[in-house]
Amino acid sequence: MSTLPEPLRTALTLAAAGVPVLPLRAGKAPFGNCHRCARNACGGRPNMKTPGACRCPGVCHAWAAATTDPAVLTCPPWMAAWRRAVTVAYHPGAAGLTVVDLDDAAAVDWARATLPATQTVETTRGEHWLYRGAMTSRNAVRPGVDIKSTMAYARYLGPGTGTMTDLPDAVRALAVPEPPTTRPAPRSVSVPARSGGGECPHRSPAFLERGIAMAEQHITQARSTIHATVYRTFLAVLSTHGRCGCLTDAHMTRLFTAAQAKGESARHCTDAWTNACTTLGL
Repeated sequence: MSTLPEPLRTALTLAAAGVPVLPLRAGKAPFGNCHRCARNACGGRPNMKTPGACRCPGVCHAWAAATTDPAVLTCPPWMAAWRRAVTVAYHPGAAGLTVVDLDDAAAVDWARATLPATQTVETTRGEHWLYRGAMTSRNAVRPGVDIKSTMAYARYLGPGTGTMTDLPDAVRALAVPEPPTTRPAPRSVSVPARSGGGECPHRSPAFLERGIAMAEQHITQARSTIHATVYRTFLAVLSTHGRCGCLTDAHMTRLFTAAQAKGESARHCTDAWTNACTTLGL
């Protein structure tokens, strides 16, 4: 046992206690996918968002690779990773835990004034508060505060102090997105109309309807870079119809609704629309 890398010895102790673990390399990052699993070519692992039957023996699926199996932890591909590892991470949700990651002193002060006391672990800049119970992970739930539980990993920084308590509703509520029904309605941005009384002077109304429908589809089908996609789509719509007076609040609402369905906030939608208007000089 003494010949094993120190991170692996810690990992085996945690695994024996039922905590799924994985190695982290320099920079607190997990090991990347092998070439067979790159870009999810393997289909992922069964407990990832994308179900699959990956049988990769390596440690290349971040939190989804976390395991309690000592045979896996000490197999050759994993041993190679442990020799390069600088620390140990674990999958809190799979262990039935939630970590409230407090990134600075202000966040720690907020937690002490707001959340029930529980087991705490000091970090480089703040603290981890550990609760018994799993929930949805979500970053930036408030300034300096992340929630790490299911489908996430957290660094293991020692047992900490205090007694772990049950996950409170106050923490669960932090990860609940703002309901669509409470989102502010899109604010109209005044666009000077040259002529046309609400109709495109250079195209038929059907052209406008087709353009709005295509813009909605473009936003809805985006799989990444949502912020940039929303901005570019707004820019395209405004560049074609922004000066002729044909865009109405109903058209804006359709575009804003499509963007919010992809996770954009009403504020981000309004900012993107305003920035597009500014870029075009409207």
